[in-house]
Order: sequence, then C-alpha cells, then structure tokens
Amino acid sequence: MADAAAPAKAHRKRFVGRSGIPPSGANGAPSSSTARPSSSSSTSFAAPISVSPVVDPLLAAAIGHLLPGNYNFEISKTIAQIKRNNATRVALQMPEGLLMFACAIVEIIERFSDGVECVIMGDVTYGACCIDDYTARALGCDMMVHYGHSCLVPVDTTTIKTLYVFVEISVDRPHLAASIRHNFPQCIPTPSSSSALSAITRSSKGKGPELEIEVESTQSERSTVTPTLQGEGKRTKLAVVGTIQFVAAVQGLKADLEKDLPEEQQPVERLAIEAPRTSGDVSSTPDAPIANRQRARFDVVVPQVKPLSPGEILGCTAPRLSKDVEALIYIGDGRFHLESIMIANPLVPAFRYDPYTKRLTRELYDHDEMKSVRADAIHQARESLKSSSVKSSNNDDSGVWAVVLGTLGRQGNLRVLRSVTKHLAPSAMPQSVSDLKTSRPATSTSFIPMLVSELSPAKLSLFRGISVFVQTSCPRLSIDWGYAFPRPLLSPYEASLALNVTGAKGWSGIGLPAVEEGRAIASEAQHVDNYPMDFYADQSMGEWTPRHGMGIKRAGGEKGRLVPRSKRPVVVPLCA
Repeated sequence: MADAAAPAKAHRKRFVGRSGIPPSGANGAPSSSTARPSSSSSTSFAAPISVSPVVDPLLAAAIGHLLPGNYNFEISKTIAQIKRNNATRVALQMPEGLLMFACAIVEIIERFSDGVECVIMGDVTYGACCIDDYTARALGCDMMVHYGHSCLVPVDTTTIKTLYVFVEISVDRPHLAASIRHNFPQCIPTPSSSSALSAITRSSKGKGPELEIEVESTQSERSTVTPTLQGEGKRTKLAVVGTIQFVAAVQGLKADLEKDLPEEQQPVERLAIEAPRTSGDVSSTPDAPIANRQRARFDVVVPQVKPLSPGEILGCTAPRLSKDVEALIYIGDGRFHLESIMIANPLVPAFRYDPYTKRLTRELYDHDEMKSVRADAIHQARESLKSSSVKSSNNDDSGVWAVVLGTLGRQGNLRVLRSVTKHLAPSAMPQSVSDLKTSRPATSTSFIPMLVSELSPAKLSLFRGISVFVQTSCPRLSIDWGYAFPRPLLSPYEASLALNVTGAKGWSGIGLPAVEEGRAIASEAQHVDNYPMDFYADQSMGEWTPRHGMGIKRAGGEKGRLVPRSKRPVVVPLCA
C-alpha cells in the first residue's frame, strides 16, 4: 500500500508547484476548486466542484500527462456522472478550440469507465445554443457532455442526460491586477480627448482591435489627468466581464482591485499600454508616476443579465451598465463576446485583457456604421411591405418573406419563429388585408418557412423571389454579416421593427416614420442610443426572444419556464 501511494503523492507535488498555475487536478480528481494553492501568488479560479474524495492516482497521472494543467475539464466529475447514470455511449461536444483535446479526453474516459463508448461530435459549435442533444440521441447516445459553454439550455429540457463542463481556464491574477492598476484611470478617455476618439471610431470599421492608445499625447492632456489620480478618496468605477471560462477570474479581479496594494507589490513600467508618440511630443515623462498611480482606488462591479452567471456575457446577450461606470474590462481572447457588450453600451470605453498573450488593449467599435447598415435593412423590409399588395395582385412572388429556422443544435426556437410568422400570411393561404384580425397594421405579405443549419450569402442567393430573409438563429448573423447578403437579412428584433410589432422600439436615428395613432418607433429615453443585446435574457424587450418573461415570477413564486412533463403534478378530478 505504501509503495502504491508514493508515486501518486510525488505526481501531485510535481504538478502543483508549476509557475503559480493551478494544480492539474483541476482537470481531474484534485479539482482546482477544492485544492487551492497556499501561496498568495498562485492562481485558482474554478468554482466549487463536488468530486469524489477518493483520488485514483492512475487517473491523475493520465490527466497530467495528456491534458494541459491550466484547463479544468472536470474529468473525475464526468466519469462519476457516467457511472451514476449507467451510460454506455456518451457524446462529447465541444467548440473547435477544444477539439485538439477531444481524443485525449475520449482515451481517458473509456479507460477509466468500464464498457463506455465515446462519440466525438465534430459539427461546428458556436455557443451553448448549439448543443445538439437531438443528434446525440439519434446516434444512440444515452448521455452527452457539452464543453466550453454555460447551461443555456436547461438539463431538464434536453432529450438525454446532459453534463455541462465550463472548462475554466486559470489566469495569472497578479499580472492581471497589476496591469489594471498601472493603466487606470489614466487610460480612460477624458472629455478633452473625446473628439479625437470619435474621429478614430468613425474611421474604424469595428472589425478589429485598436491596439494603439494615445496615453502620452500632449502636455495639456497630462495636466488634466494627473490631478484626478492624486485626488484622495476618488474611486474609479470599472465593470468587469468575461466568457464562462474566465468568470472566476472576473470575481478574482474584483477582490484584488478593491483591496489596498502593499508598497512592495507595485507594478512595473512594462505593464503600461503604450502607443507611438506624436511628432510634436518629445517628452519622455510618463503621464503619471507609479507612485501616483498606486493612489487610484477602484470600485469594481460584476454585472449580470439572468439567466447567465454574474460577469458572463454571450455574443448575443450582454447587460446594460449604469451611467456611472467609467470603463469596461473584458477578460478573454477575441472580440466576438466583447462586441456584444460594446453594442449594448456604446458610451462606455472598453478594454480587453488577453489571458494568453497577457496584453491589455483598447477596443473600438463603429456604432454609427452598424446602426446605419441595420436601419437600411429595416427600411428595405418596410418598403417590401408597402408594395406587397400590388405585387400579389399581379401574381408576383418577389414580395415573399422567408423565415429561416436554424437547425444547428438548439438554435431553432419555435417560440421565436411564431413571434415573426404570426404577423405574416402563409404563402400557401393568401389573405386580404380585411381578413387579418389583428390590432397591429395588417399586411398581406406572405412568407415561406425554411430550415437551414448554417447561413451564407452564397446559399441564400440561390433562392429567387424572396425579398426579405428573417433568421431566428443568432442576431449577430444579421449585425456582423447582414451587409454581405444580397437581400435584407433581419434578426427577429429587426423584423419586429419592420412589422411594427407592439413593444418593438428602435434606437435613436433609425429614421422609421410614425405609424397610426401617432405612435412613433423610438427607444425609451434612458436607452435611446442602445441597440438591445438581450436575446437570451429573461427580461428581454419583447416576445421575439426565446426566454422573454421567463425570469418574471408568477403569483405562486415560480418562474415562467415550463415544468417538465415528468415532474408535473397529477391532477385528480373531484367527484361531483
């Protein structure tokens, strides 16, 4: 027994002490949530995970050898769930960035789960909405493990047993906190530089990061920043968000920034965001000395939009920040998720910390161009409504709308589909304007339902006689790629604006004319400039989202989500 325990103990000791990175057991039995490093410089961000107290040394060795130590694949928990559910065939679904580890995970699971066969689902997975339990069930799988996304589709609504593994990734917390302390608040654009920033934003296309930040531009700007840094008691309010992999790092950054920093832990100059100096600026003095920068104090908020976790954002769902938030910090690689909260909060300067390259960059987005492009698409859709009655009388099908239901995983939502189609007339059953019994402006525009897994301009260009496409898969398809399609590609929200659905309110400058009864389409005053990013929010703007009203509690205290059929109470009728 002693000989068998010695190698396992040596293996754990060898793995735990590597460069302050959480123990490799975060992938397996010694979870990073339960075996926290004792050193203050070590990083541990995984949320508490209930795992078996008995650690298999062979399993820990396999995990440490085949999988990266800073990725939490929760192998031990996965094997325990497989055994508990008596699963015999397990489907593994993960985004493309994690497919490189799929074969190693299969090898470990099949080796330590007796008689279990694993199936790798290689179809593209863009997010939690792409969970493909239907295909897994068709393949004969009795359990599914979905990696890299949160529980957007509840496990009690999937067709087979489902386990979500967030794959939390450890972050160098001291470096992250030091980078923020060294660069804020002096990197936040001041009112004196707002005009220059607006010019940069207008010239940018919003497709890539702006890495250059004019920190050391002029002497007048430095004079406006330094007094703010030296003001005692002044707190800089930051909002911190990230993807589900870095949510624990978001919470850790909040704790690190809100505590006083010891003098011996002051950051160094190399952590500063730098930009090429202007030709007229020959000064080599930083905007503010490190001593002054350490006096800055922070008030960190971690926003939440339910049902997401605090600090978590999606590419289609992001919270609206309060007006007193001075800057936004995003932890993660890439811009897809970051652009979501930038669209929802166009007036808040955004910064991105890449945990892989350890670079802090200023990010810009061309809000004016995006809103202009989307407004043009809505205008074209409304023009097709005006001429649809004339075309239908001439037997012209060019005014037909196509409502596309996405079939990639769970992207297709019949509730969202019905929110659009109920304002249109089925193409197989033409109706006149007088026959439409609705309180909203009637239309005789017909529609054709379509089932498409992935949209592309080349594919939709094959369909002739369609004037407008409405896709229910993802609003970012319309926002990011709508300009590339030959005909308007509307999201459900934009289709509601074009169809004049009650409650659908546009943004400032959309230019839609007023409709009957003097009701104009315009946003509420408090969010007049914001394009809504609330597609999966419980308290979204309208019925064109999948979870609208689900977060509102009813009189009995229960939320609006339907109770699974297996858990519904049996109602016994009373005898008369």
